[in-house]
Amino acid sequence: MATAKHYVLPTIGSYKNLVIENVQIPEPKASEVLVKVHAVSLQYADLLIASGQYPVSPSGSLVPCSDMAGEVVAVGGDVKRWKVGDRVCANFTTDHLQGDPTPETQKTSMGGHNPAVLTEYRTFPALSLVNIPEHLSYVEASTLLCAALTAYNALYGARPSKAGDYVLILGTGGVSIFGLQFAIASGATVIATSSSDEKLKIAAKLGAKHVINYKKNPKWDEEVLRITKGTGVDHVIEVGGPGTIPLSINSTRMGGYIHLIGLVAQESKETNLVQLILKAVSIRGIQIGSVAQFADMNKLIEANPEATRPVVDKVFPFEKAVLAYEHLESQTHVGKVVIQVAN
Repeated sequence: MATAKHYVLPTIGSYKNLVIENVQIPEPKASEVLVKVHAVSLQYADLLIASGQYPVSPSGSLVPCSDMAGEVVAVGGDVKRWKVGDRVCANFTTDHLQGDPTPETQKTSMGGHNPAVLTEYRTFPALSLVNIPEHLSYVEASTLLCAALTAYNALYGARPSKAGDYVLILGTGGVSIFGLQFAIASGATVIATSSSDEKLKIAAKLGAKHVINYKKNPKWDEEVLRITKGTGVDHVIEVGGPGTIPLSINSTRMGGYIHLIGLVAQESKETNLVQLILKAVSIRGIQIGSVAQFADMNKLIEANPEATRPVVDKVFPFEKAVLAYEHLESQTHVGKVVIQVAN
């Protein structure tokens, strides 16, 4: 039987424990599709999983990462929708087809609970796959799975962003950049924050009308209120968590939405719950999205090809995956860090 390579974390503790192993290429079951992985993009969660700081307990050696783009090379006997040569991505939770997540669909997530995609070949349930937008490369498409879909779910889920809204984007990582692009596609006005003036220049080129350096202006919530003439923003893409939630609440209009996605600002600040109630602000935890949302998002991307083109910071070869993790950990990137699996 033919063999391929994949990465495993034999022990949790550091991404530097990653090693390459040879493995047999699996045969797809009747309802499955075998995919040749072309590119894998990294998430902040991949760092947390590798270091043991993520709320999952992998059993045995873990094949890491969840975000991929690849090519169908074989289909199971019951599969009708897909054919050899199709370009596809697989959803983060393979059984989350539509609607809200459930404990059952959570258990089918990749990268923590189950062996994932830092591999040359992998089988997927046929129902978990979506077509890659035609204008995107495999490298670009590999960024869609978590970062783009999370941002899409935030801005187009419970209460869609619309023309004329103010959207506050915290940071310039993968989710934040997609949030900026999707907000622009909806006709919203974007306010972006970062600790780097150079990163803010990129955000401005992508369409952010207002930019704030939170290192130079630690009371950035007051600047947001000044920009919005005291009203506050309609939506916040909140990736900081404990260290930024109080400022995000102050930045949000009455009845506005805070979409809680990340926890990168670990220094905890006291949250004024009375203010949260008085402003009737909704804080919504975002857990990626469903296959149906993925397909809808790709329609938006195809309809706005230039405004939503993925921003890829750097691409690393498969053999240098540890360096890709290291670059992600440095937080010097804007957009996505990608590992090219197939040439």
